[in-house]
Parts: sequence; structure tokens; C-alpha cells
Amino acid sequence: MAGIYVHVPFCKQACHYCDFHFSTQLGRKEKMVDMLQKEMELRKGKFQNDEVETIYFGGGTPSVLKLEEIERLIQAVYNNYKVIDHPEITLEANPDDLANNRIIQLSKSPINRLSIGIQSFFDEDLKLMNRAHNAGEAQSCIQEATKYFENISIDLIYGIPGMDHERWKVNIEKALTFQVPHISSYALTVEPRTALKKFIEKGIVPDVDDAQAHQQFHILEERLEKQGYINYEISNFGKPGFFSKNNTSYWQGKKYMGIGPSAHSFDGQRRAWNVRNNIKYINALEKGELPMEMESLSKTDQYNEYIMTGLRTIWGVTKQVVNDRFGKQYLNYLNEQSQKYVDDHLLFEDDGILLATKKGKFLVDGIAADLFMVNLEK
Repeated sequence: MAGIYVHVPFCKQACHYCDFHFSTQLGRKEKMVDMLQKEMELRKGKFQNDEVETIYFGGGTPSVLKLEEIERLIQAVYNNYKVIDHPEITLEANPDDLANNRIIQLSKSPINRLSIGIQSFFDEDLKLMNRAHNAGEAQSCIQEATKYFENISIDLIYGIPGMDHERWKVNIEKALTFQVPHISSYALTVEPRTALKKFIEKGIVPDVDDAQAHQQFHILEERLEKQGYINYEISNFGKPGFFSKNNTSYWQGKKYMGIGPSAHSFDGQRRAWNVRNNIKYINALEKGELPMEMESLSKTDQYNEYIMTGLRTIWGVTKQVVNDRFGKQYLNYLNEQSQKYVDDHLLFEDDGILLATKKGKFLVDGIAADLFMVNLEK
């Protein structure tokens, strides 16, 4: 098993663009920690022969937990699973939760990697997104964190309405001044049932400009690559030795276990997901039940996932793997469907590996969907 993901479903306030599962009501936080621990205990029999390589606290905002709660959950992993020596243990954190004394406390804990949700170094962007921190906190927390943590990732968002290319370039340059070894960057997307969607529909906020986002991605890519970052996955840039081991395991199809409401799991053949409701999650576990649904993936499903994840990474889609795992029919289909994208210089082949070109990177999700096999096997 590659890793354990722990979903902490609480936030101080709701970001306008976010459609992840969370609650701003923190009253059940202590009970939730108890149930996260209980789920780990109930599921330990499924992974007795696998080693945990990474532990990742996501959300939500895991940094709303007390340090002792985080350490209790880490200890629960060690108590119930085989853990390798020196696993990567990541905590997602928001700048407003990273006061100097908190950073020092975390540095003395088993946490050895911070993923900090900066999003922007400009207050106008942060206000539009309804982030809980301000630009000053964004800069000061990174400055302090780099004193105590070597392995730090920061998140930046591009394609924000009103953020022109010059402001985006300033965001990038500010990020580079801190010399963090990993940057994750995402285009702002308008998800259904979010405040941002409603604001755009009402004309309060301009719609997202896809062409602008496309250009800003390439600005980011070009600047970070000049600074020695490797764009090892479309949204992730890391210095050598600092790729996210947790996220890399997802893209390479390794097993992972998701703990917490709405968390997903994958065992190589089946995908499972927990109920997306805090109260239902807690009630089920108090009864000793797992609030989980599961589906078995057909060969076609597995092929499609391999295409989707592979094309987003520097490891690409290996044609020999397609042939060996899925068969000649799938390989022939891949060759036929991909040829037009090769001709248009959106994909290229290198020693039997299909990869996205610089031109094709931003379009890769749509390209992958066109390479999917549909209804061959269910």
C-alpha cells in the first residue's frame, strides 16, 4: 500500500470556489477525531500485508486540529498498520493556522512535510475567494516555516477573475523568493453549487477566462522550469527529490486508503468511498459500521484510469504496459485514437511512451477522455 489519506472535514470559513466536503461547524471535531481513529482500527485487517509509505492529512483544513489530535491519529496509523521507516507525513495547512509557535510545535512532531494553501499573495484575490488569511500572513508563515521544514509545498491559483498576467507573474516571483522545493498550482474552476458559481451567474464576479488561464499556466511552466522545477504532473512542480510521494502514488496506480467522510480508497481492483456527511459518518462508526460504498473496476475502467493519470505526468502512458495489462485490442485502440493528437503536436511518443507536449499539457484531460475505451467491458 502506498499511503493513508486522512480527510479532516472542517474549515473556519467556506472558500467561494471550493466543492470539497467540509463543515464550518467545529462542534463535532473531537468526536470526529475519535471516529477517524476508529475507522483505522476497523479497516486494519484489509491491509495486513501492505506497508504504509505516506500519511497525508487533507481536507477541509487539517490545521484546525490540535497538535495532540494530529499526533493521536498518526499514532493510530502506527498502531494498526505496518509503516516504513521515515514515511512522508504531510499536513495541509492554511497560513492563518501557522503562527510562529505553531510552526515550531509542528516541527517537533512526526509531520515532516507542510502543504500550505497560499493561493495568492494579493489581498484582492484572497477576498474574492473568501480565504481566511491575508497576504501578510501568507508571506510571514512561509518565511517562518522555511526555518524549520525542508520539505514545503505551497498552493497557487491562476485564472482568477481580475488577475492579469503581470499580477500572476508577481505571485510567481514572490513564491520563488522563499525557495520552497514544491509548488502546486491549479486553474480556478467554477464548480456547481458553490458561491463563486452563484456570483458569476448574478454578474457580481466576472466569469473565468479559459484562454487567460491557459496563458497563465504556460507563464508558470516556463518560469518554474528555468528555476529547476520539474513539472512532473500537470498541476505540480517539484525540485528533484521533492516530488509529493503521496500524490505520485495516486498517479502511478498504487494502493491507498482514505479515512474520513467523503474519502476515497483504491486497492488495485476496487474503488471505495465514504459517505459525504459528517453526522452519518459518525453515527455509522459509533455502531461499528463502515459508512462506505464500493465498486469493482472492469478492465476498461482500469485502462481509462491508466490513460487519465498517465498523460498528466512525466511518466506518460507506456504502450507495452497497455498491451501487457489490457491486451492488443486496447493498444490498437490507443494507437488509432492518439494519432490525431500526435499529428497536431499535442502528444508525442518517446521510446514507446505516449506523453503530452508543452502545447498539449493544458488540454490533456480532454485528450485523455477521447482516448478512453467506452463500453468494451463492464
